[in-house]
This record gives sequence, C-alpha cells and structure tokens, in this order.
Amino acid sequence: MDRKPSTLEITYLKCRSQLERVIGRIVKRDDIEDIVQDTFIKSYEAELQHEIIFERTYMLKTARNLALNHVSKASEKHNQSLDDFDILPANLTSQSLEKQVESKQRFLDFCRATDTLSAEVKRVFLMKKIYGMSQKDIAQHCALSESTVEKHVAKGLLQCSLYLHKLNEQSSQQLGTKTELKLPRGQRRS
Repeated sequence: MDRKPSTLEITYLKCRSQLERVIGRIVKRDDIEDIVQDTFIKSYEAELQHEIIFERTYMLKTARNLALNHVSKASEKHNQSLDDFDILPANLTSQSLEKQVESKQRFLDFCRATDTLSAEVKRVFLMKKIYGMSQKDIAQHCALSESTVEKHVAKGLLQCSLYLHKLNEQSSQQLGTKTELKLPRGQRRS
C-alpha cells in the first residue's frame, strides 16, 4: 500500500538543490548533506505541531539557521581550551550510568524503527545514517540512481520518525500524559 507524499515532502524534493546552495555558502561541503537531511526532519517535526503555509521559505530559513548553528558549534568546540577539562563536575560522573542506559534504550528504539522499513529502504537508510556514506557512493554500491537513494533516505527518516513518535506516545500514555500526532496535510492515520 503506497501512501501519497505530503506537500512538505514534495516541496523538499523540489527545493533540495536550492537548500544545498544556501547551506553550501555557510558550511564545508562534507556537512551539506547532513544539514539538508536535518532541515527535512526539523520541518517535518514542525509540520506535526502546526501547519506550515510557506513550506519552501520555512525550509530555507531552517536550513540557514541549522548551517549557522553548525558553524557556531564548530567554532565553540575549536575554541575550548584544554584547561576546561582538568576537573570533572561531580554530577557528570553520577549521571553517566543513567545516560548510558538511556542512550542504549534510544539505540534499541532506533533499531526497532529501522526494522519496520522495507529491505531496500533499510539498506540505503543505514548506509547513509550509520555508515555515513554519501548518496553518490550508495547509488554506485546499490546500482540505484541518486534520486532513488535520496527518496529512500527521506522515506526511512519519515517512517522511523513516525515509529519513534508512536513509541513516545505509548510511553506518555503509560505515564498518564497524552501527545497528539498531527500528520502533515494530505495524510491519514492508518
């Protein structure tokens, strides 16, 4: 059963090269693809919360902000001195076990989410997100077009995001809180 792509997905695919150009003016070439993917994720998450009327403009601003944040974080990381690392705060060591458990749980949830993907989408998605391969390399390795690789990655992101949202919703309901999933325009709950 094929689902109809949302207007956000269609807009993303149409303005992807423009997003790459905007981001490419700000960050290094190696970081462009990840920021483009993050732009889609952030836009999709925003679409779940409220309707986005000017999707292209929203994505371009999101891409620009993500690129600027990336540069800012890289600059801060580069400017930290080694003296900052001499003494560990007491709460850092006491929380590390809890963070490790939480991190492992998030990883297991991610693995379960990827298990819901079709074999071809899962293969391409994991090559991109786990192994960090470029779309061009994945296309050559899998004998697919770059466009198909891009669509598989976007589909994997969308389906994993929906799976993780449902999982989060179930956890919230068990705790007695409720989260509402707002689907992008043109989609129905199954």
